[in-house]
Order: sequence, then C-alpha cells, then structure tokens
Amino acid sequence: MAPTLYDEKLEPGDLIEISRGAYHHWAVYVGDGFIVHLAPPSEVAGAGANRFMSVVADKAMVSKDELWSVVGDSEWNINNSLDKKYEPRRPDDIVREACAMVGHVLPYCVFSQNCEHLVNELRYGKAESRQVRKAGLMVLLGGVAAAVLLGGAAYLSGGSKKENKNNQ
Repeated sequence: MAPTLYDEKLEPGDLIEISRGAYHHWAVYVGDGFIVHLAPPSEVAGAGANRFMSVVADKAMVSKDELWSVVGDSEWNINNSLDKKYEPRRPDDIVREACAMVGHVLPYCVFSQNCEHLVNELRYGKAESRQVRKAGLMVLLGGVAAAVLLGGAAYLSGGSKKENKNNQ
C-alpha cells in the first residue's frame, strides 16, 4: 500500500521518487499537496497500456498535479539524497522555477532529459539521473559478462576442434 500524507512531512522543494516497478518517476513538491513533474506519455493520467511509451517519446509536458493523482497506489518517498553531494537551492527558488515551467513542452529522452534530470536541475542546478547511470552500469556489466561467456565458449569449442584434428 502507498504511504499516506501523514507518513512523511513534505516540504516545498522536496524531491519525490515514485516507484513504477521497472523504473522510478520523479517530481518536485511545490506545496499544498501539489507536485511538478515532467510528464511523458507514460505519466499522463489514464496512460494504461501506454505505460512504457516514454522509452520512445521525444517530448514531454511539465505538469502540476495533485501528488495523489500521480502516485496512485504506487510506493513513493521523499528522496533528497543528492543533498550530500550538492548544495540544494532555496525552496522558494525551486518552487518558483518549477511552477514557471508548467505547461511547457520540453525535449524528452529517457537517457539524457527525463523527469529525474529535470527535478535534480530544479533542486541542485545539476541535471543528473542516478537510475540512468545505474541502468548503464548494469548494461555494461551484462555486456562484459556476455563477452566473457561467449569468449569462453569460443575458446572451448576451438580447443575441441583442435583436439579432434589431432585425434584424426
């Protein structure tokens, strides 16, 4: 079950991380129960079967919505963990800039201009996405593992052929 409004005390400028299973959607809390977020097709209300369309989307709209209409029954939390790495901007500056962006259509790329990049840019002045970095690392590690396995298989099959020629 998703946390309730009383589980965590939200402050304007807090970053909200919403678990969508395979990925996390990000927003910035602007007060009075509202968030601002970059809404690709997968995060528009009623997206349903289009949930994974953000992978191919090239534009998304900055939207201001009630937190609960975006969270739905998903798990969420306040995640200002980059506060340890970067100095957060003043909350009123974050909120003012976020609200000024509402309604704008921005370029969208799941790898370089996604919702996490936007909210980190608003809070810290640094467009960064840890989930993209983690996914890239996982792909890299998976590729290395596959190369090792394929290389090992090729080596072993090459060795078998050589032994077969020597036995003939």
